[in-house]
Amino acid sequence: MEKNINLDAQLAETPAEVINAAIVKVETILKENFDDYLSFGDGSFTLKRGSTQIMIVVRAFADDETCIECISNVVTGAKITPDLMYFLLRKNAELHYGAFGLLFDDTITFSHSIFGKNLDSNELINTMNSVAVIADYYDDIIVDLAGGKRAQDLNEDFE
Repeated sequence: MEKNINLDAQLAETPAEVINAAIVKVETILKENFDDYLSFGDGSFTLKRGSTQIMIVVRAFADDETCIECISNVVTGAKITPDLMYFLLRKNAELHYGAFGLLFDDTITFSHSIFGKNLDSNELINTMNSVAVIADYYDDIIVDLAGGKRAQDLNEDFE
């Protein structure tokens, strides 16, 4: 007999104290290691790394676990073509962890998630740095292939 698993129900049942404990852990690590992080007060944070920005989001996952997602917007406004999609999917298969994705507005992202329950400083910092390095490396390549703007270009537009 196959067990029917309702993942949405599991995600919705993460107790607030588990989520809050992960938020406190993440913010403590950020406070101890980065002067320039920004907290949005809802379990999400941002930090500039190289030519990109990293978003750190604490998410519900299970009854005793959270997911810490590190996301970088790599390129905004690129022309999304089959060739670009093939390139991104091929890179997803080649990279050791994390993945490229598309937001609702076709912004190309790179993200990697880790668990929050046993999170330590080394794990979070390495994840953030790896996401930043990959985003920083591929943003120029993607702009050359498909146009658009890197996170750094968008920040310069607002300065």
